Amino acid sequence: MWIQVARVFAYGLVTALATGLGALPFAFLRTVSARTVAITQAIAAGLMLGASFGLILEGSAHGTVPTVAGAVLGVVFILAGKRFLDGREEVAFGDLRGAGARQTLLILAVMTLHSFAEGVAVGVAFGGGERLATLITLAIAVHNVPEGLAISAVMRPKGASVWSCAWWSVFSSLPQPLMAVPAFLFVDHFRAVLPYGLGFAAGAMVLMVFLELLPEAYAEASRTRVGLWVSVTLGAMILFQRYL
Repeated sequence: MWIQVARVFAYGLVTALATGLGALPFAFLRTVSARTVAITQAIAAGLMLGASFGLILEGSAHGTVPTVAGAVLGVVFILAGKRFLDGREEVAFGDLRGAGARQTLLILAVMTLHSFAEGVAVGVAFGGGERLATLITLAIAVHNVPEGLAISAVMRPKGASVWSCAWWSVFSSLPQPLMAVPAFLFVDHFRAVLPYGLGFAAGAMVLMVFLELLPEAYAEASRTRVGLWVSVTLGAMILFQRYL
Protein backbone atom coordinates (compact mmCIF):
# COMPACT_ATOMS: atom_id res chain seq x y z
CA MET A 1 0.00 0.00 0.00
CA TRP A 2 2.72 2.50 0.96
CA ILE A 3 4.58 1.83 -2.28
CA GLN A 4 1.41 2.64 -4.20
CA VAL A 5 0.88 5.80 -2.14
CA ALA A 6 4.44 6.92 -2.90
CA ARG A 7 3.81 6.28 -6.61
CA VAL A 8 0.63 8.37 -6.53
CA PHE A 9 2.52 11.23 -4.86
CA ALA A 10 5.35 10.97 -7.41
CA TYR A 11 2.90 11.12 -10.31
CA GLY A 12 1.29 14.23 -8.80
CA LEU A 13 4.72 15.82 -8.29
CA VAL A 14 5.57 15.29 -11.96
CA THR A 15 2.48 17.25 -12.99
CA ALA A 16 3.46 20.08 -10.62
CA LEU A 17 7.05 20.32 -11.87
CA ALA A 18 5.83 20.40 -15.48
CA THR A 19 4.13 23.73 -14.79
CA GLY A 20 7.50 25.42 -14.33
CA LEU A 21 8.39 24.70 -17.96
CA GLY A 22 5.93 27.39 -18.98
CA ALA A 23 8.42 30.06 -17.87
CA LEU A 24 11.13 28.93 -20.31
CA PRO A 25 10.06 31.08 -23.31
CA PHE A 26 10.52 34.20 -21.19
CA ALA A 27 14.19 33.37 -20.68
CA PHE A 28 14.73 34.52 -24.29
CA LEU A 29 12.89 37.86 -23.97
CA ARG A 30 15.47 40.54 -23.17
CA THR A 31 13.04 43.47 -23.09
CA VAL A 32 9.36 43.64 -22.27
CA SER A 33 7.71 46.54 -24.09
CA ALA A 34 4.14 47.74 -23.63
CA ARG A 35 3.14 45.89 -26.80
CA THR A 36 4.78 42.71 -25.52
CA VAL A 37 2.81 43.07 -22.28
CA ALA A 38 -0.42 43.28 -24.27
CA ILE A 39 0.46 40.22 -26.33
CA THR A 40 1.40 38.16 -23.28
CA GLN A 41 -1.86 39.15 -21.60
CA ALA A 42 -3.77 38.11 -24.73
CA ILE A 43 -1.90 34.79 -24.82
CA ALA A 44 -2.66 34.18 -21.16
CA ALA A 45 -6.32 35.05 -21.75
CA GLY A 46 -6.62 32.60 -24.65
CA LEU A 47 -4.91 29.80 -22.73
CA MET A 48 -7.11 30.32 -19.68
CA LEU A 49 -10.31 30.44 -21.73
CA GLY A 50 -9.28 27.25 -23.52
CA ALA A 51 -8.48 25.56 -20.21
CA SER A 52 -11.84 26.67 -18.82
CA PHE A 53 -13.61 25.11 -21.80
CA GLY A 54 -11.90 21.80 -21.10
CA LEU A 55 -12.68 22.00 -17.38
CA ILE A 56 -16.37 22.56 -18.02
CA LEU A 57 -16.52 19.59 -20.37
CA GLU A 58 -14.67 17.35 -17.94
CA GLY A 59 -16.75 18.51 -15.00
CA SER A 60 -20.01 18.02 -16.86
CA ALA A 61 -19.09 14.38 -17.44
CA HIS A 62 -19.19 13.97 -13.64
CA GLY A 63 -22.30 16.11 -13.13
CA THR A 64 -23.65 19.21 -14.87
CA VAL A 65 -25.36 20.82 -11.88
CA PRO A 66 -22.32 20.51 -9.56
CA THR A 67 -20.10 21.92 -12.32
CA VAL A 68 -22.36 24.95 -12.82
CA ALA A 69 -22.58 25.46 -9.05
CA GLY A 70 -18.80 25.32 -8.83
CA ALA A 71 -18.49 27.87 -11.65
CA VAL A 72 -20.77 30.29 -9.81
CA LEU A 73 -18.65 29.90 -6.67
CA GLY A 74 -15.54 30.58 -8.76
CA VAL A 75 -17.02 33.85 -10.05
CA VAL A 76 -17.97 34.89 -6.51
CA PHE A 77 -14.44 34.06 -5.32
CA ILE A 78 -12.81 36.33 -7.92
CA LEU A 79 -15.22 39.20 -7.22
CA ALA A 80 -14.61 38.90 -3.47
CA GLY A 81 -10.85 38.56 -3.92
CA LYS A 82 -10.66 41.58 -6.20
CA ARG A 83 -12.73 43.66 -3.82
CA PHE A 84 -10.52 42.64 -0.92
CA LEU A 85 -7.28 43.47 -2.76
CA ASP A 86 -8.60 46.73 -4.21
CA GLY A 87 -9.37 47.84 -0.68
CA ARG A 88 -5.68 47.65 0.22
CA GLU A 89 -3.73 50.84 -0.52
CA GLU A 90 -0.40 49.09 -1.12
CA VAL A 91 -0.32 45.44 -2.14
CA ALA A 92 3.09 43.76 -2.42
CA PHE A 93 4.08 40.39 -3.80
CA GLY A 94 7.81 39.71 -3.95
CA ASP A 95 9.29 42.47 -6.08
CA LEU A 96 5.88 43.43 -7.46
CA ARG A 97 3.82 46.33 -6.16
CA GLY A 98 0.39 47.84 -6.72
CA ALA A 99 -1.80 46.68 -9.60
CA GLY A 100 0.80 44.18 -10.82
CA ALA A 101 0.90 42.51 -7.41
CA ARG A 102 -2.90 42.41 -7.23
CA GLN A 103 -3.23 40.76 -10.61
CA THR A 104 -0.48 38.26 -9.85
CA LEU A 105 -2.07 37.29 -6.53
CA LEU A 106 -5.43 36.76 -8.21
CA ILE A 107 -4.12 34.56 -11.01
CA LEU A 108 -1.97 32.53 -8.61
CA ALA A 109 -4.98 32.03 -6.34
CA VAL A 110 -7.06 30.84 -9.29
CA MET A 111 -4.40 28.48 -10.60
CA THR A 112 -3.58 27.09 -7.15
CA LEU A 113 -7.23 26.34 -6.37
CA HIS A 114 -7.54 24.86 -9.84
CA SER A 115 -4.67 22.51 -8.98
CA PHE A 116 -6.63 21.00 -6.10
CA ALA A 117 -9.12 19.67 -8.63
CA GLU A 118 -6.35 18.34 -10.87
CA GLY A 119 -4.71 16.60 -7.90
CA VAL A 120 -8.02 14.93 -7.11
CA ALA A 121 -8.25 13.85 -10.75
CA VAL A 122 -4.83 12.13 -10.52
CA GLY A 123 -5.77 10.31 -7.33
CA VAL A 124 -9.20 9.28 -8.60
CA ALA A 125 -7.62 8.01 -11.82
CA PHE A 126 -5.49 5.56 -9.82
CA GLY A 127 -8.75 4.01 -8.64
CA GLY A 128 -9.27 2.88 -12.24
CA GLY A 129 -5.87 1.22 -12.57
CA GLU A 130 -2.29 2.31 -13.17
CA ARG A 131 -2.62 2.48 -16.96
CA LEU A 132 -5.48 5.00 -16.69
CA ALA A 133 -3.59 6.92 -14.01
CA THR A 134 -0.49 7.16 -16.22
CA LEU A 135 -2.51 8.53 -19.13
CA ILE A 136 -4.31 11.07 -16.92
CA THR A 137 -1.05 12.13 -15.28
CA LEU A 138 0.67 12.67 -18.63
CA ALA A 139 -2.33 14.61 -19.93
CA ILE A 140 -2.36 16.89 -16.86
CA ALA A 141 1.44 17.35 -16.97
CA VAL A 142 1.34 18.43 -20.61
CA HIS A 143 -1.69 20.59 -19.90
CA ASN A 144 0.19 22.29 -17.04
CA VAL A 145 2.92 23.66 -19.31
CA PRO A 146 0.66 26.27 -20.97
CA GLU A 147 -0.81 27.01 -17.54
CA GLY A 148 2.70 27.90 -16.37
CA LEU A 149 3.02 30.00 -19.51
CA ALA A 150 -0.18 31.85 -18.59
CA ILE A 151 1.15 32.60 -15.09
CA SER A 152 4.52 33.74 -16.45
CA ALA A 153 2.79 35.88 -19.09
CA VAL A 154 1.22 37.87 -16.26
CA MET A 155 4.22 37.97 -13.90
CA ARG A 156 7.17 38.52 -16.25
CA PRO A 157 5.98 41.80 -17.84
CA LYS A 158 5.40 43.16 -14.32
CA GLY A 159 9.10 42.74 -13.53
CA ALA A 160 9.30 39.26 -11.98
CA SER A 161 12.41 37.23 -12.83
CA VAL A 162 12.23 34.09 -14.95
CA TRP A 163 13.18 31.98 -11.93
CA SER A 164 10.43 33.61 -9.91
CA CYS A 165 7.93 32.89 -12.69
CA ALA A 166 9.03 29.25 -12.79
CA TRP A 167 8.91 28.86 -9.00
CA TRP A 168 5.44 30.36 -8.61
CA SER A 169 4.20 28.32 -11.54
CA VAL A 170 5.36 25.14 -9.78
CA PHE A 171 4.01 26.43 -6.47
CA SER A 172 0.57 26.88 -7.99
CA SER A 173 0.54 23.16 -8.86
CA LEU A 174 1.85 21.80 -5.54
CA PRO A 175 -1.71 20.93 -4.43
CA GLN A 176 -1.67 18.24 -7.12
CA PRO A 177 0.68 15.78 -5.33
CA LEU A 178 -0.79 16.80 -1.96
CA MET A 179 -4.37 16.07 -3.05
CA ALA A 180 -3.58 13.02 -5.20
CA VAL A 181 -2.81 10.81 -2.18
CA PRO A 182 -6.00 11.38 -0.15
CA ALA A 183 -8.06 11.24 -3.35
CA PHE A 184 -6.52 7.81 -4.08
CA LEU A 185 -7.13 6.56 -0.54
CA PHE A 186 -10.71 7.84 -0.39
CA VAL A 187 -11.57 7.71 -4.07
CA ASP A 188 -15.36 7.45 -3.75
CA HIS A 189 -15.63 10.52 -1.51
CA PHE A 190 -13.37 12.68 -3.68
CA ARG A 191 -15.02 11.66 -6.93
CA ALA A 192 -18.23 13.34 -5.71
CA VAL A 193 -16.57 16.75 -5.20
CA LEU A 194 -14.51 16.71 -8.41
CA PRO A 195 -17.10 18.47 -10.65
CA TYR A 196 -17.45 21.27 -8.10
CA GLY A 197 -13.70 21.85 -8.17
CA LEU A 198 -13.48 21.77 -11.96
CA GLY A 199 -16.41 24.16 -12.31
CA PHE A 200 -14.95 26.50 -9.68
CA ALA A 201 -11.66 26.75 -11.57
CA ALA A 202 -13.43 27.36 -14.89
CA GLY A 203 -15.68 30.12 -13.55
CA ALA A 204 -12.82 31.86 -11.77
CA MET A 205 -10.54 31.79 -14.83
CA VAL A 206 -13.20 33.09 -17.23
CA LEU A 207 -14.00 36.07 -15.01
CA MET A 208 -10.29 36.71 -14.43
CA VAL A 209 -9.81 36.94 -18.20
CA PHE A 210 -12.59 39.47 -18.77
CA LEU A 211 -12.04 41.44 -15.58
CA GLU A 212 -8.23 41.73 -15.56
CA LEU A 213 -6.33 40.39 -18.56
CA LEU A 214 -8.29 41.64 -21.58
CA PRO A 215 -8.84 45.24 -20.34
CA GLU A 216 -5.09 45.58 -19.74
CA ALA A 217 -4.28 44.08 -23.15
CA TYR A 218 -6.70 46.42 -24.96
CA ALA A 219 -5.10 49.40 -23.22
CA GLU A 220 -1.71 48.70 -24.84
CA ALA A 221 -2.53 47.19 -28.25
CA SER A 222 -5.16 47.31 -30.97
CA ARG A 223 -8.37 45.32 -30.55
CA THR A 224 -7.57 43.41 -33.75
CA ARG A 225 -4.14 42.31 -32.53
CA VAL A 226 -5.43 41.29 -29.10
CA GLY A 227 -8.45 39.50 -30.54
CA LEU A 228 -6.26 37.59 -32.98
CA TRP A 229 -3.87 36.36 -30.28
CA VAL A 230 -6.72 35.38 -27.96
CA SER A 231 -8.48 33.48 -30.75
CA VAL A 232 -5.33 31.65 -31.88
CA THR A 233 -4.27 30.59 -28.39
CA LEU A 234 -7.83 29.70 -27.41
CA GLY A 235 -8.19 27.44 -30.45
CA ALA A 236 -4.72 25.96 -29.91
CA MET A 237 -5.49 25.18 -26.26
CA ILE A 238 -8.76 23.46 -27.13
CA LEU A 239 -7.05 21.34 -29.81
CA PHE A 240 -4.18 20.67 -27.44
CA GLN A 241 -6.55 19.29 -24.81
CA ARG A 242 -8.61 17.40 -27.36
CA TYR A 243 -5.79 15.49 -29.01
CA LEU A 244 -3.11 15.33 -26.29
